[in-house]
Amino acid sequence: NPDTSSVMKLSLAYLTLTLLGSTSAFFHPSPIALPTSLYSATETTSGVERNGNFAKLAGGYLFPEIGRRRNAYLEKNPDANIISLGIGDTTQPIPPNILKGLLDGVSKLGVKETYSGYGAEQGMAPLREQISDVLYEGRISPDEVFVSDGAKCDIQRLQNMFGSKVRSAVQDPSYPVYVDTSVMMGQTGELDESTKQYDNISYMECNAENGFFPDLENSERADVVYLCSPNNPTGVAATREQLENAVKICKERGSILVFDAAYAPFIRSPGVPKSIFEIEGAKDCAIEVNSFSKYAGFTGVRLGWTVIPSQLKFKDGTPVKQDFNRVMTTSFNGASNIVQAGGMACLSPEGMKEITTLIDYYLENAKILSDTFTGMGYDVYGGTDAPYIFVGLKGASSWDTFSDILEKAEVVTIPGAGFGPGGEGYLRLSAFAPRDSVIEACERLKKVFS
Repeated sequence: NPDTSSVMKLSLAYLTLTLLGSTSAFFHPSPIALPTSLYSATETTSGVERNGNFAKLAGGYLFPEIGRRRNAYLEKNPDANIISLGIGDTTQPIPPNILKGLLDGVSKLGVKETYSGYGAEQGMAPLREQISDVLYEGRISPDEVFVSDGAKCDIQRLQNMFGSKVRSAVQDPSYPVYVDTSVMMGQTGELDESTKQYDNISYMECNAENGFFPDLENSERADVVYLCSPNNPTGVAATREQLENAVKICKERGSILVFDAAYAPFIRSPGVPKSIFEIEGAKDCAIEVNSFSKYAGFTGVRLGWTVIPSQLKFKDGTPVKQDFNRVMTTSFNGASNIVQAGGMACLSPEGMKEITTLIDYYLENAKILSDTFTGMGYDVYGGTDAPYIFVGLKGASSWDTFSDILEKAEVVTIPGAGFGPGGEGYLRLSAFAPRDSVIEACERLKKVFS
């Protein structure tokens, strides 16, 4: 009987502990304090104070919270057929040529002559060269590229480098990682419950009136300014003029611009920059983070990079690249050799063609979503140069709308308020689902919103 067996094992364990406690009295000047029961042993706490910055964080991180609510719905409705248009996770398989690069990387580890162990923490030289040549057309040099396990991880590493004394500015709404990592690093004060904003962070309002790009001229100065283009969650890509102005202001104020270009391959509009380094003067003030996650379906494979120009310096003249290199070499052993081989395949001519096909697929999904909501009379933003659409809810609560859609249509979306107070009244939908799921979701949404 399994239950009887479990009870016997627990009884024996308790008896052993009791005997040890008894015999210890013969060998120690004072008895060893042992728990009075097995249950109380699990209730003890350490004497270490909790990092108070984590106590400031408002609830859980957005995307796990969405997953929690989805799972709670499934527990109550186990037969539900949920379609996810929420988290921006790719769904199409990795294309053949890129997959072959990954497989070749695996094969090399099985042969003595081609086996490799630790590599350079900054990334394999050939991959850094390809990133420089193919994606930046030589605007940046290979030694300014730091290969990593993803842009999200690099944002945290940048925060480690900046430390706790800087003041940051973020778009509102924006990707939650910029704010949450600032809080974790101790850069902020407490959360103001009335505004849902943290003290000591500059929230740069982005809305339909300003084209979802912040009014930097009238924003207070910050040490570090985070911009994402194409933007997550709004799906809007910044124009050349907007980025030129951002670089100009950051240089004048002595700010460092952290430019998140993770969705750059989705840009199709002529003249829209895919990199901040297309802007003259950006190398004096900007850092760029990027990732293969959306380029080639590497969300679970994990490969990204950060570019830090050699001429970018801190106030005391120290090259920023020098300190970031120290962070990488201290806390990171380099991206997987296998994954870097896959990254090199991504940047081959064949790989770039496969990436274009993948991106076109997701952009067509975005168009289907956009057309659906536009046809129902809603204001829709994004979806042209990004895999996200941002839907104005005509004054309705974004969390209430999220719950309504989940319950009535069994479709997962993301409430705009999850990206900051500026996102209230909007809903973000991801185009990364399979095509048939997107079409089915649109049919369900038409019934709900009608």
